[in-house]
Amino acid sequence: MTTNKRIYLNAFDMNCAGHQSPGLWKHPDDESHRYTDMDYWMELAQILERGRFDAVFLADVLGTYDVYQNSRNAAVRQAAQVPLNDPMFVVPLMASVTKHLGFGVTASTSYEHPYSFARKMSTLDHLTNGRIGWNIVTSYLNSAAVNLGLDRQISHDERYEIAEEYLEVCYKLWESSWEDDAVIRDAEKNLYTDPEKVHDIQHEGKHFKVPGAHLSEPSPQRTPVIYQAGASSRGRKFAAQHAECVFISVPTISIAKSYVEKLRAEAASFGRNPNEIKVLCLFTPIVGKTQTEAEEKFLSYQKHASYEGALALFGGWTGIDFSDYEPQEKLRFVKNDAIHSAIETFTKIDPDKQWTVEEVAKFVGVGGIGPVAVGTPEKIADTMEQWINEAGVDGFNIAYAVTPGTFKDFVNDVVPVLQDRGLVQKEYGGRTLRANLTGKDRLPKHHPGKSNLKETIPAQ
Repeated sequence: MTTNKRIYLNAFDMNCAGHQSPGLWKHPDDESHRYTDMDYWMELAQILERGRFDAVFLADVLGTYDVYQNSRNAAVRQAAQVPLNDPMFVVPLMASVTKHLGFGVTASTSYEHPYSFARKMSTLDHLTNGRIGWNIVTSYLNSAAVNLGLDRQISHDERYEIAEEYLEVCYKLWESSWEDDAVIRDAEKNLYTDPEKVHDIQHEGKHFKVPGAHLSEPSPQRTPVIYQAGASSRGRKFAAQHAECVFISVPTISIAKSYVEKLRAEAASFGRNPNEIKVLCLFTPIVGKTQTEAEEKFLSYQKHASYEGALALFGGWTGIDFSDYEPQEKLRFVKNDAIHSAIETFTKIDPDKQWTVEEVAKFVGVGGIGPVAVGTPEKIADTMEQWINEAGVDGFNIAYAVTPGTFKDFVNDVVPVLQDRGLVQKEYGGRTLRANLTGKDRLPKHHPGKSNLKETIPAQ
């Protein structure tokens, strides 16, 4: 292997049972039902920090998966990301028992006002001493739209137009509203904050009007680390402009390589250094002391995986009701307002493979739309190096088959192999999440979160 750069590691979880592996809640080794227990999250955080993970990446959705059979029943039966709790509230729990682990929180730009959202993220950044990232999503489930007051889901590309302005508002609040030395806490002068150093942002746009100042004083990072997970052409453009870390879910190296090359080229077209964006690929490791042990584990997981649960998830991701397909029927590309890249991955991007519905359900059933590596710690490490070298990714979002077992096996057995090869950090590199990833606590000056803002906003 020829890998020279370090591998970035996120753990992929969700405040629910099963997450990317529907049906695995039935497996005797799985404890994902403990997602309602604060001890689960605290124990997981300690496991991940021991393994020198950069962050835990917390997924979220705001609706149920009700495309399959035109009903939410399959998702409800198989715990396919329902029941589901809010991801933000577990972050302080995990932060309280760790010092360096970061937290990438998924939050949508489609249904919450940026003024109130910006305060939530500043609060979390304060409470974690600067270890917060924001995974920006625009929400793909129509069930979320109708339950949050809309007649139907906003179109795919329009959601990204809203997200652009949403992010502009957040940047202004985080980066320009409060000066670094605004909070003085001078008892003799009877002055806590200098009002001359707190500025209205005076934003008036197509979608949002925010005239006033941010409610929170500057947090350690000001702007959280920007994660993005949109792999469509519009999502990729958004990521190329804004993202510091990009999460992709693809089944093969060739598909990942194609995406990475397009993303980096597009980043360069916006004047960014293409390599400053860290691309993290979904990856599910099934680890055994021997190859036979690992394969037996995998077979056990597959036996517990749910066919209808997998198609409920995939139906939500693609907007296609796969109950209309026969199991051996080939997938067909259908464009709608769900995740464009999800169906493109299996129908258009890889010319060497035609997927049947049954094959997709089996593939998605353990770990979602990403590679599953089965083998010894050395073989898992070899596979990860291969993806780094051939696909050009920078790291991985490690998903679980069972939790916390998958994470424990990876930390105990695979991380030491990667560390011995010089590929995973033995100590954390910075006090904040951004510093650990880039060496700097704050956004670089050339990032649009800074470069597109006025140097000063006049005090009111």
